Amino acid sequence: MKRNDLLAIGLMTFAMFLGAGNIIFPPFLGLQAGEAFLPAMLGFLITAVGLPALTLIVLGHLSHSNQLTSALPKPLAITFWVLLFTAIGPAFGMPRAVTVAYEMGIKPFVESDYLMVFSAGFVALTLILAFRPGKLVDYIGKVMTPLLVLLLLALAASAVIAPLDTLKVASAGYEMRPVTEGLIQGYMTMDAIAAVGFGWVIIKAILDKNGGNSGHLSGITVKVTLIYAVLMSACYLAMAYVGATSASVASEASNGGEILTLYVAEVFGVYGQYLLAAIIIMACLTTTVGLTNACAEYYRETFSTPFALTATIVVVLTGVVANFGLNQILAVSLPVILVLCPVAITLVLTAMCFSGAKRQSSHYRQSVYLASVATTLVFGGLDTLSILGMLPESVQPMLERYLPLYSAHASWLPPCLLVLVVGMVASRTNTASPSAENA
Repeated sequence: MKRNDLLAIGLMTFAMFLGAGNIIFPPFLGLQAGEAFLPAMLGFLITAVGLPALTLIVLGHLSHSNQLTSALPKPLAITFWVLLFTAIGPAFGMPRAVTVAYEMGIKPFVESDYLMVFSAGFVALTLILAFRPGKLVDYIGKVMTPLLVLLLLALAASAVIAPLDTLKVASAGYEMRPVTEGLIQGYMTMDAIAAVGFGWVIIKAILDKNGGNSGHLSGITVKVTLIYAVLMSACYLAMAYVGATSASVASEASNGGEILTLYVAEVFGVYGQYLLAAIIIMACLTTTVGLTNACAEYYRETFSTPFALTATIVVVLTGVVANFGLNQILAVSLPVILVLCPVAITLVLTAMCFSGAKRQSSHYRQSVYLASVATTLVFGGLDTLSILGMLPESVQPMLERYLPLYSAHASWLPPCLLVLVVGMVASRTNTASPSAENA
């Protein structure tokens, strides 16, 4: 693959992941972490960048995203993918991007409510850019992403060259366990589930630019992932540092959006609002275009649905749902997202452990996959109920005592890893036995 194409796909990958949430989340972490900025960001980057990067590398090794669920019964596999693309697409991810783009990019400059007009124009532009999937790398990777990076550099450079304030004392748990808090917050970005969806677009982009040759897909995917990881880590660090040095103007802020708004107003004045609006709108647009392509690509390959038809349905539904408001979107879609994210990570871990084994029967592989997913659903369901505040207070102390990582909303991980370890040991024992070889 040409070096320019490789770089363009890497930039496209970074831009698709870089939604408004990725920009406004780190400043609040930085403000709370204060003097514990570095250890907190270390934990944050492990889960916020490391998990999506691992997912992309595994998908590249599998050579196709649908192989992630190939060992599951077909109805269960289809159910997973349909739920995933519905959740990160028109039900939650895309409407949230439209709403955030309006709230931070347009609403500060107007007096009336233009959400309906804005959402119609936004999804129309998304559809125009998504209608030619073969040009996606050129649109996003070679044009929109460099512009987005320049805008972010202008914001980050001001914080590094002339910070508003020094780092303050850590708070909100960061003073006692900054790495752990960072790990939790990075996991809660749920970019790992986005990586599973974006894998359909990224792998197709690599194959298209590489003449359909899948021989070096795994190696190219690693290089693309490295570009994404470096750029995303730099963005997270820069935005978090903006928050960490903004205590003098944003000490009472309750979220990262408020911090950025107060910061740019202080440093750039009225022009700062236009800068922030451009960054947010551009980031949301690249994300909606990427998600539209991911949804349409899945339905085209799985159900032979015309790409243009699926893309149109996705963006129309997105525009409709966006006008219900962010709170309603969260209330309906968040439980599904919280359950799907651990399941997606579990499938990635299981594929990483068992995809290379050649002597395993399809029945054995299916049993391992089903056991790991079922375990994750049970314990992940507890985590979801805890996050949503739906568990009785009386059972909380017991769960915290007996379930490792329960307080980190990851109680599903230890039992899932246990199932995988048992499965791997059983696999080696079965493979080594003469009867297994003769079977």
